Amino acid sequence: MSAAAPLRIGIAGLGRLGRRHAETLAFRTRHCRLVAACSPVASELAWARDKLGITALHEDLDRFVRDAKLDAVVLVTPTSLHAAQAITALEAGKHVFVEKPLALDAAACEQIEAVAARHPQLVAMVGFVRRFDPSYVQAHAHLASGALGRPFLVRSQTCDQLDPSGFFVRFAPTSGGLFMDCSVHDIDLARWMLGNPRATRAFASGTIAVHEDLAPIGDIDNGLGIVEFEGGARAVFYASRTFAHGHEPSTEVIGTAGKLTVGVGAARDHVVVSDAHGVRQQSVGDFFERFSQAFEREMQAFVDACRGERQAPLTLHDATEATRIAQALTRSLQSGSPVTLV
Repeated sequence: MSAAAPLRIGIAGLGRLGRRHAETLAFRTRHCRLVAACSPVASELAWARDKLGITALHEDLDRFVRDAKLDAVVLVTPTSLHAAQAITALEAGKHVFVEKPLALDAAACEQIEAVAARHPQLVAMVGFVRRFDPSYVQAHAHLASGALGRPFLVRSQTCDQLDPSGFFVRFAPTSGGLFMDCSVHDIDLARWMLGNPRATRAFASGTIAVHEDLAPIGDIDNGLGIVEFEGGARAVFYASRTFAHGHEPSTEVIGTAGKLTVGVGAARDHVVVSDAHGVRQQSVGDFFERFSQAFEREMQAFVDACRGERQAPLTLHDATEATRIAQALTRSLQSGSPVTLV
């Protein structure tokens, strides 16, 4: 495509995250135009028409991705649909952005990789948004400089504020479980910070602290995972859906010559109030607030890669490995035994 021509993008899936991506593409991303939307939900298509001015509206994904007026598609659909939809988009000749995780099992991820390899002219990118957060980018650069020696241990968590509405419980049956839905971010970060080593063994344990309705589907609302990597590096993950104070993702990386931390404390700003009620700070409410800048940078990186202006900053193989590890942690949780990754 011409470097001067804006990238023509369509988005499939307009739930809470899909709408955020759509607004980012429509109003805050350079060199692109959001020209089409796809959803089986009539109210979502009406929102795209009324709020974003999109006139090319589709209920059928096959027809959507074969629209000759589209250069790229963004998939913010249920995870169980990612693999088939990504393959359909690639085979239709479209660049594709897929929200994390790439798929619910590693074999499906590998199928997408194989199709993408047959279309090397197309960009295929997965939404690991924390790689675009300025603080995590700075941390990675600091580690890459060698200033902390050899990094060998990562402790990382994704902890959501307790949602009494029950959204998480309703979503759980199709999410792939707590580790796949929440910890996959931390898994990707750990591999990135450690230099992308291959995982060799995983062990997980967890409990239900609040959401008893998760028991019949074998899921949990709080979980711990330990992953061993080739070369001796290790990672420890904590995921929670029950934090009282807000959304608190954080990461600690320990190296042979020091350590660094990102996001500890979940502070919304630098204001600390001290009064008769104690000493306190306001905390971040949700992942939209914490990573709003990262979501914008992520979409811009995808557009730039599709236009040939930069290389995609992460690969499908990165996403495959994150799924492989999250899948192993889920199997370990279910069996109570460590799982060897092959």
